[in-house]
Amino acid sequence: MKRFTSFTFLFGIVALIIGFSGCDRVSEIVQPTTPQMTEVGEDISIGVVLPLTGRFSYVSGSPLLQSFELARSEINAAHPNGAKLKLIVEDGQSTTEGAVAAFNKLIHQDGVSVILGPTTSTHTKEVFPIAQENQVVAISPTSAARGLSAIGDFVFRVALTTDILIPKGIEVTQTKLGYQRVATLYDDADLFSTDGDAAVREVLKARGIEVVGTETFQGGDTDFSEQLTRIQALAPDVIFVSSQPPEKPGILTQGHELGISAPFIVRTLTGANVEAAGVAAEGAMTFIGWGAAVNTPGNQAFVENYTTQFGMEPNNFAARAYAAFYILAEAIERAHSTDAAAIRDALASIRDFDTILGSFSFDANGDAVYDPKVLVVKDGELVLFE
Repeated sequence: MKRFTSFTFLFGIVALIIGFSGCDRVSEIVQPTTPQMTEVGEDISIGVVLPLTGRFSYVSGSPLLQSFELARSEINAAHPNGAKLKLIVEDGQSTTEGAVAAFNKLIHQDGVSVILGPTTSTHTKEVFPIAQENQVVAISPTSAARGLSAIGDFVFRVALTTDILIPKGIEVTQTKLGYQRVATLYDDADLFSTDGDAAVREVLKARGIEVVGTETFQGGDTDFSEQLTRIQALAPDVIFVSSQPPEKPGILTQGHELGISAPFIVRTLTGANVEAAGVAAEGAMTFIGWGAAVNTPGNQAFVENYTTQFGMEPNNFAARAYAAFYILAEAIERAHSTDAAAIRDALASIRDFDTILGSFSFDANGDAVYDPKVLVVKDGELVLFE
């Protein structure tokens, strides 16, 4: 794992320069204007916005924070004489209003140059414009709906977006399984889910695969039996599910109870989802950017260290957070600065950087580029679909 190497430059926190002129996102590094330096050893503050309370807290709040802390401690320990990375953590409360308030506090009260977060696409759509307007770098480790990073040059994402993940996943699974009749089920109140379902149907149509039916629900629902019963009557070959994590185990469990034999394909299914669904998850497939079994640089060490420290295996959200922190650390080192514009330009320059996700690059819009993975639940474990 390429670490936060040669942390030889001396810098500290500087206030974001208000009114710094914006520019088009760059694909090659731009030499930044050197900001004023502060005394050696001063902490480098990084804002963090996560859903530490509310419906997303257990799945995507705590695991992300644990990964940020793990990466931060590794980087700081590797450079005992360098400036220390420090987190200023705000709870987005699993709501759009909470995420907006957290971003505004970090920007206007704490004066950070960079913020890690938020997690969902729905929240990211609302807060990325705030970061862009104030010329503060924002990096969402997990949001994946299309088009969110294209709003400006200060915003970036580490998750594979819908338009990268879904076409590849359908190509791999359809080639092997040969499905021709498909049903879809999605959360119509969530941007990640609505964008995902739309992309699934677009790709299926382009490949000449029939969508025999589409059903919807809303986040927070617990009874999916009516939708699944209608889908069952259509006898699809497979069922695509686009949902946030809390609803996934219930959908799989109720499908199993109804005796649905068609396999489920659920985007970004996690080990916790599989454990919660038990035998109902067996044979379910997922399109994802990371897996514990994947042999990418430093991945097995990450899984072992995370499990040892926190008493649980990391999920996909935790993995993307860990990678995001190392990517940010690399950008700060390249920038030799904590100035937001300098970090922005350094992030835009990242190409083929080794991470636990694989060889990582940002595209011209600030979205992630690396190899997607397809996993399947086998004997209660997520393994590579082969």
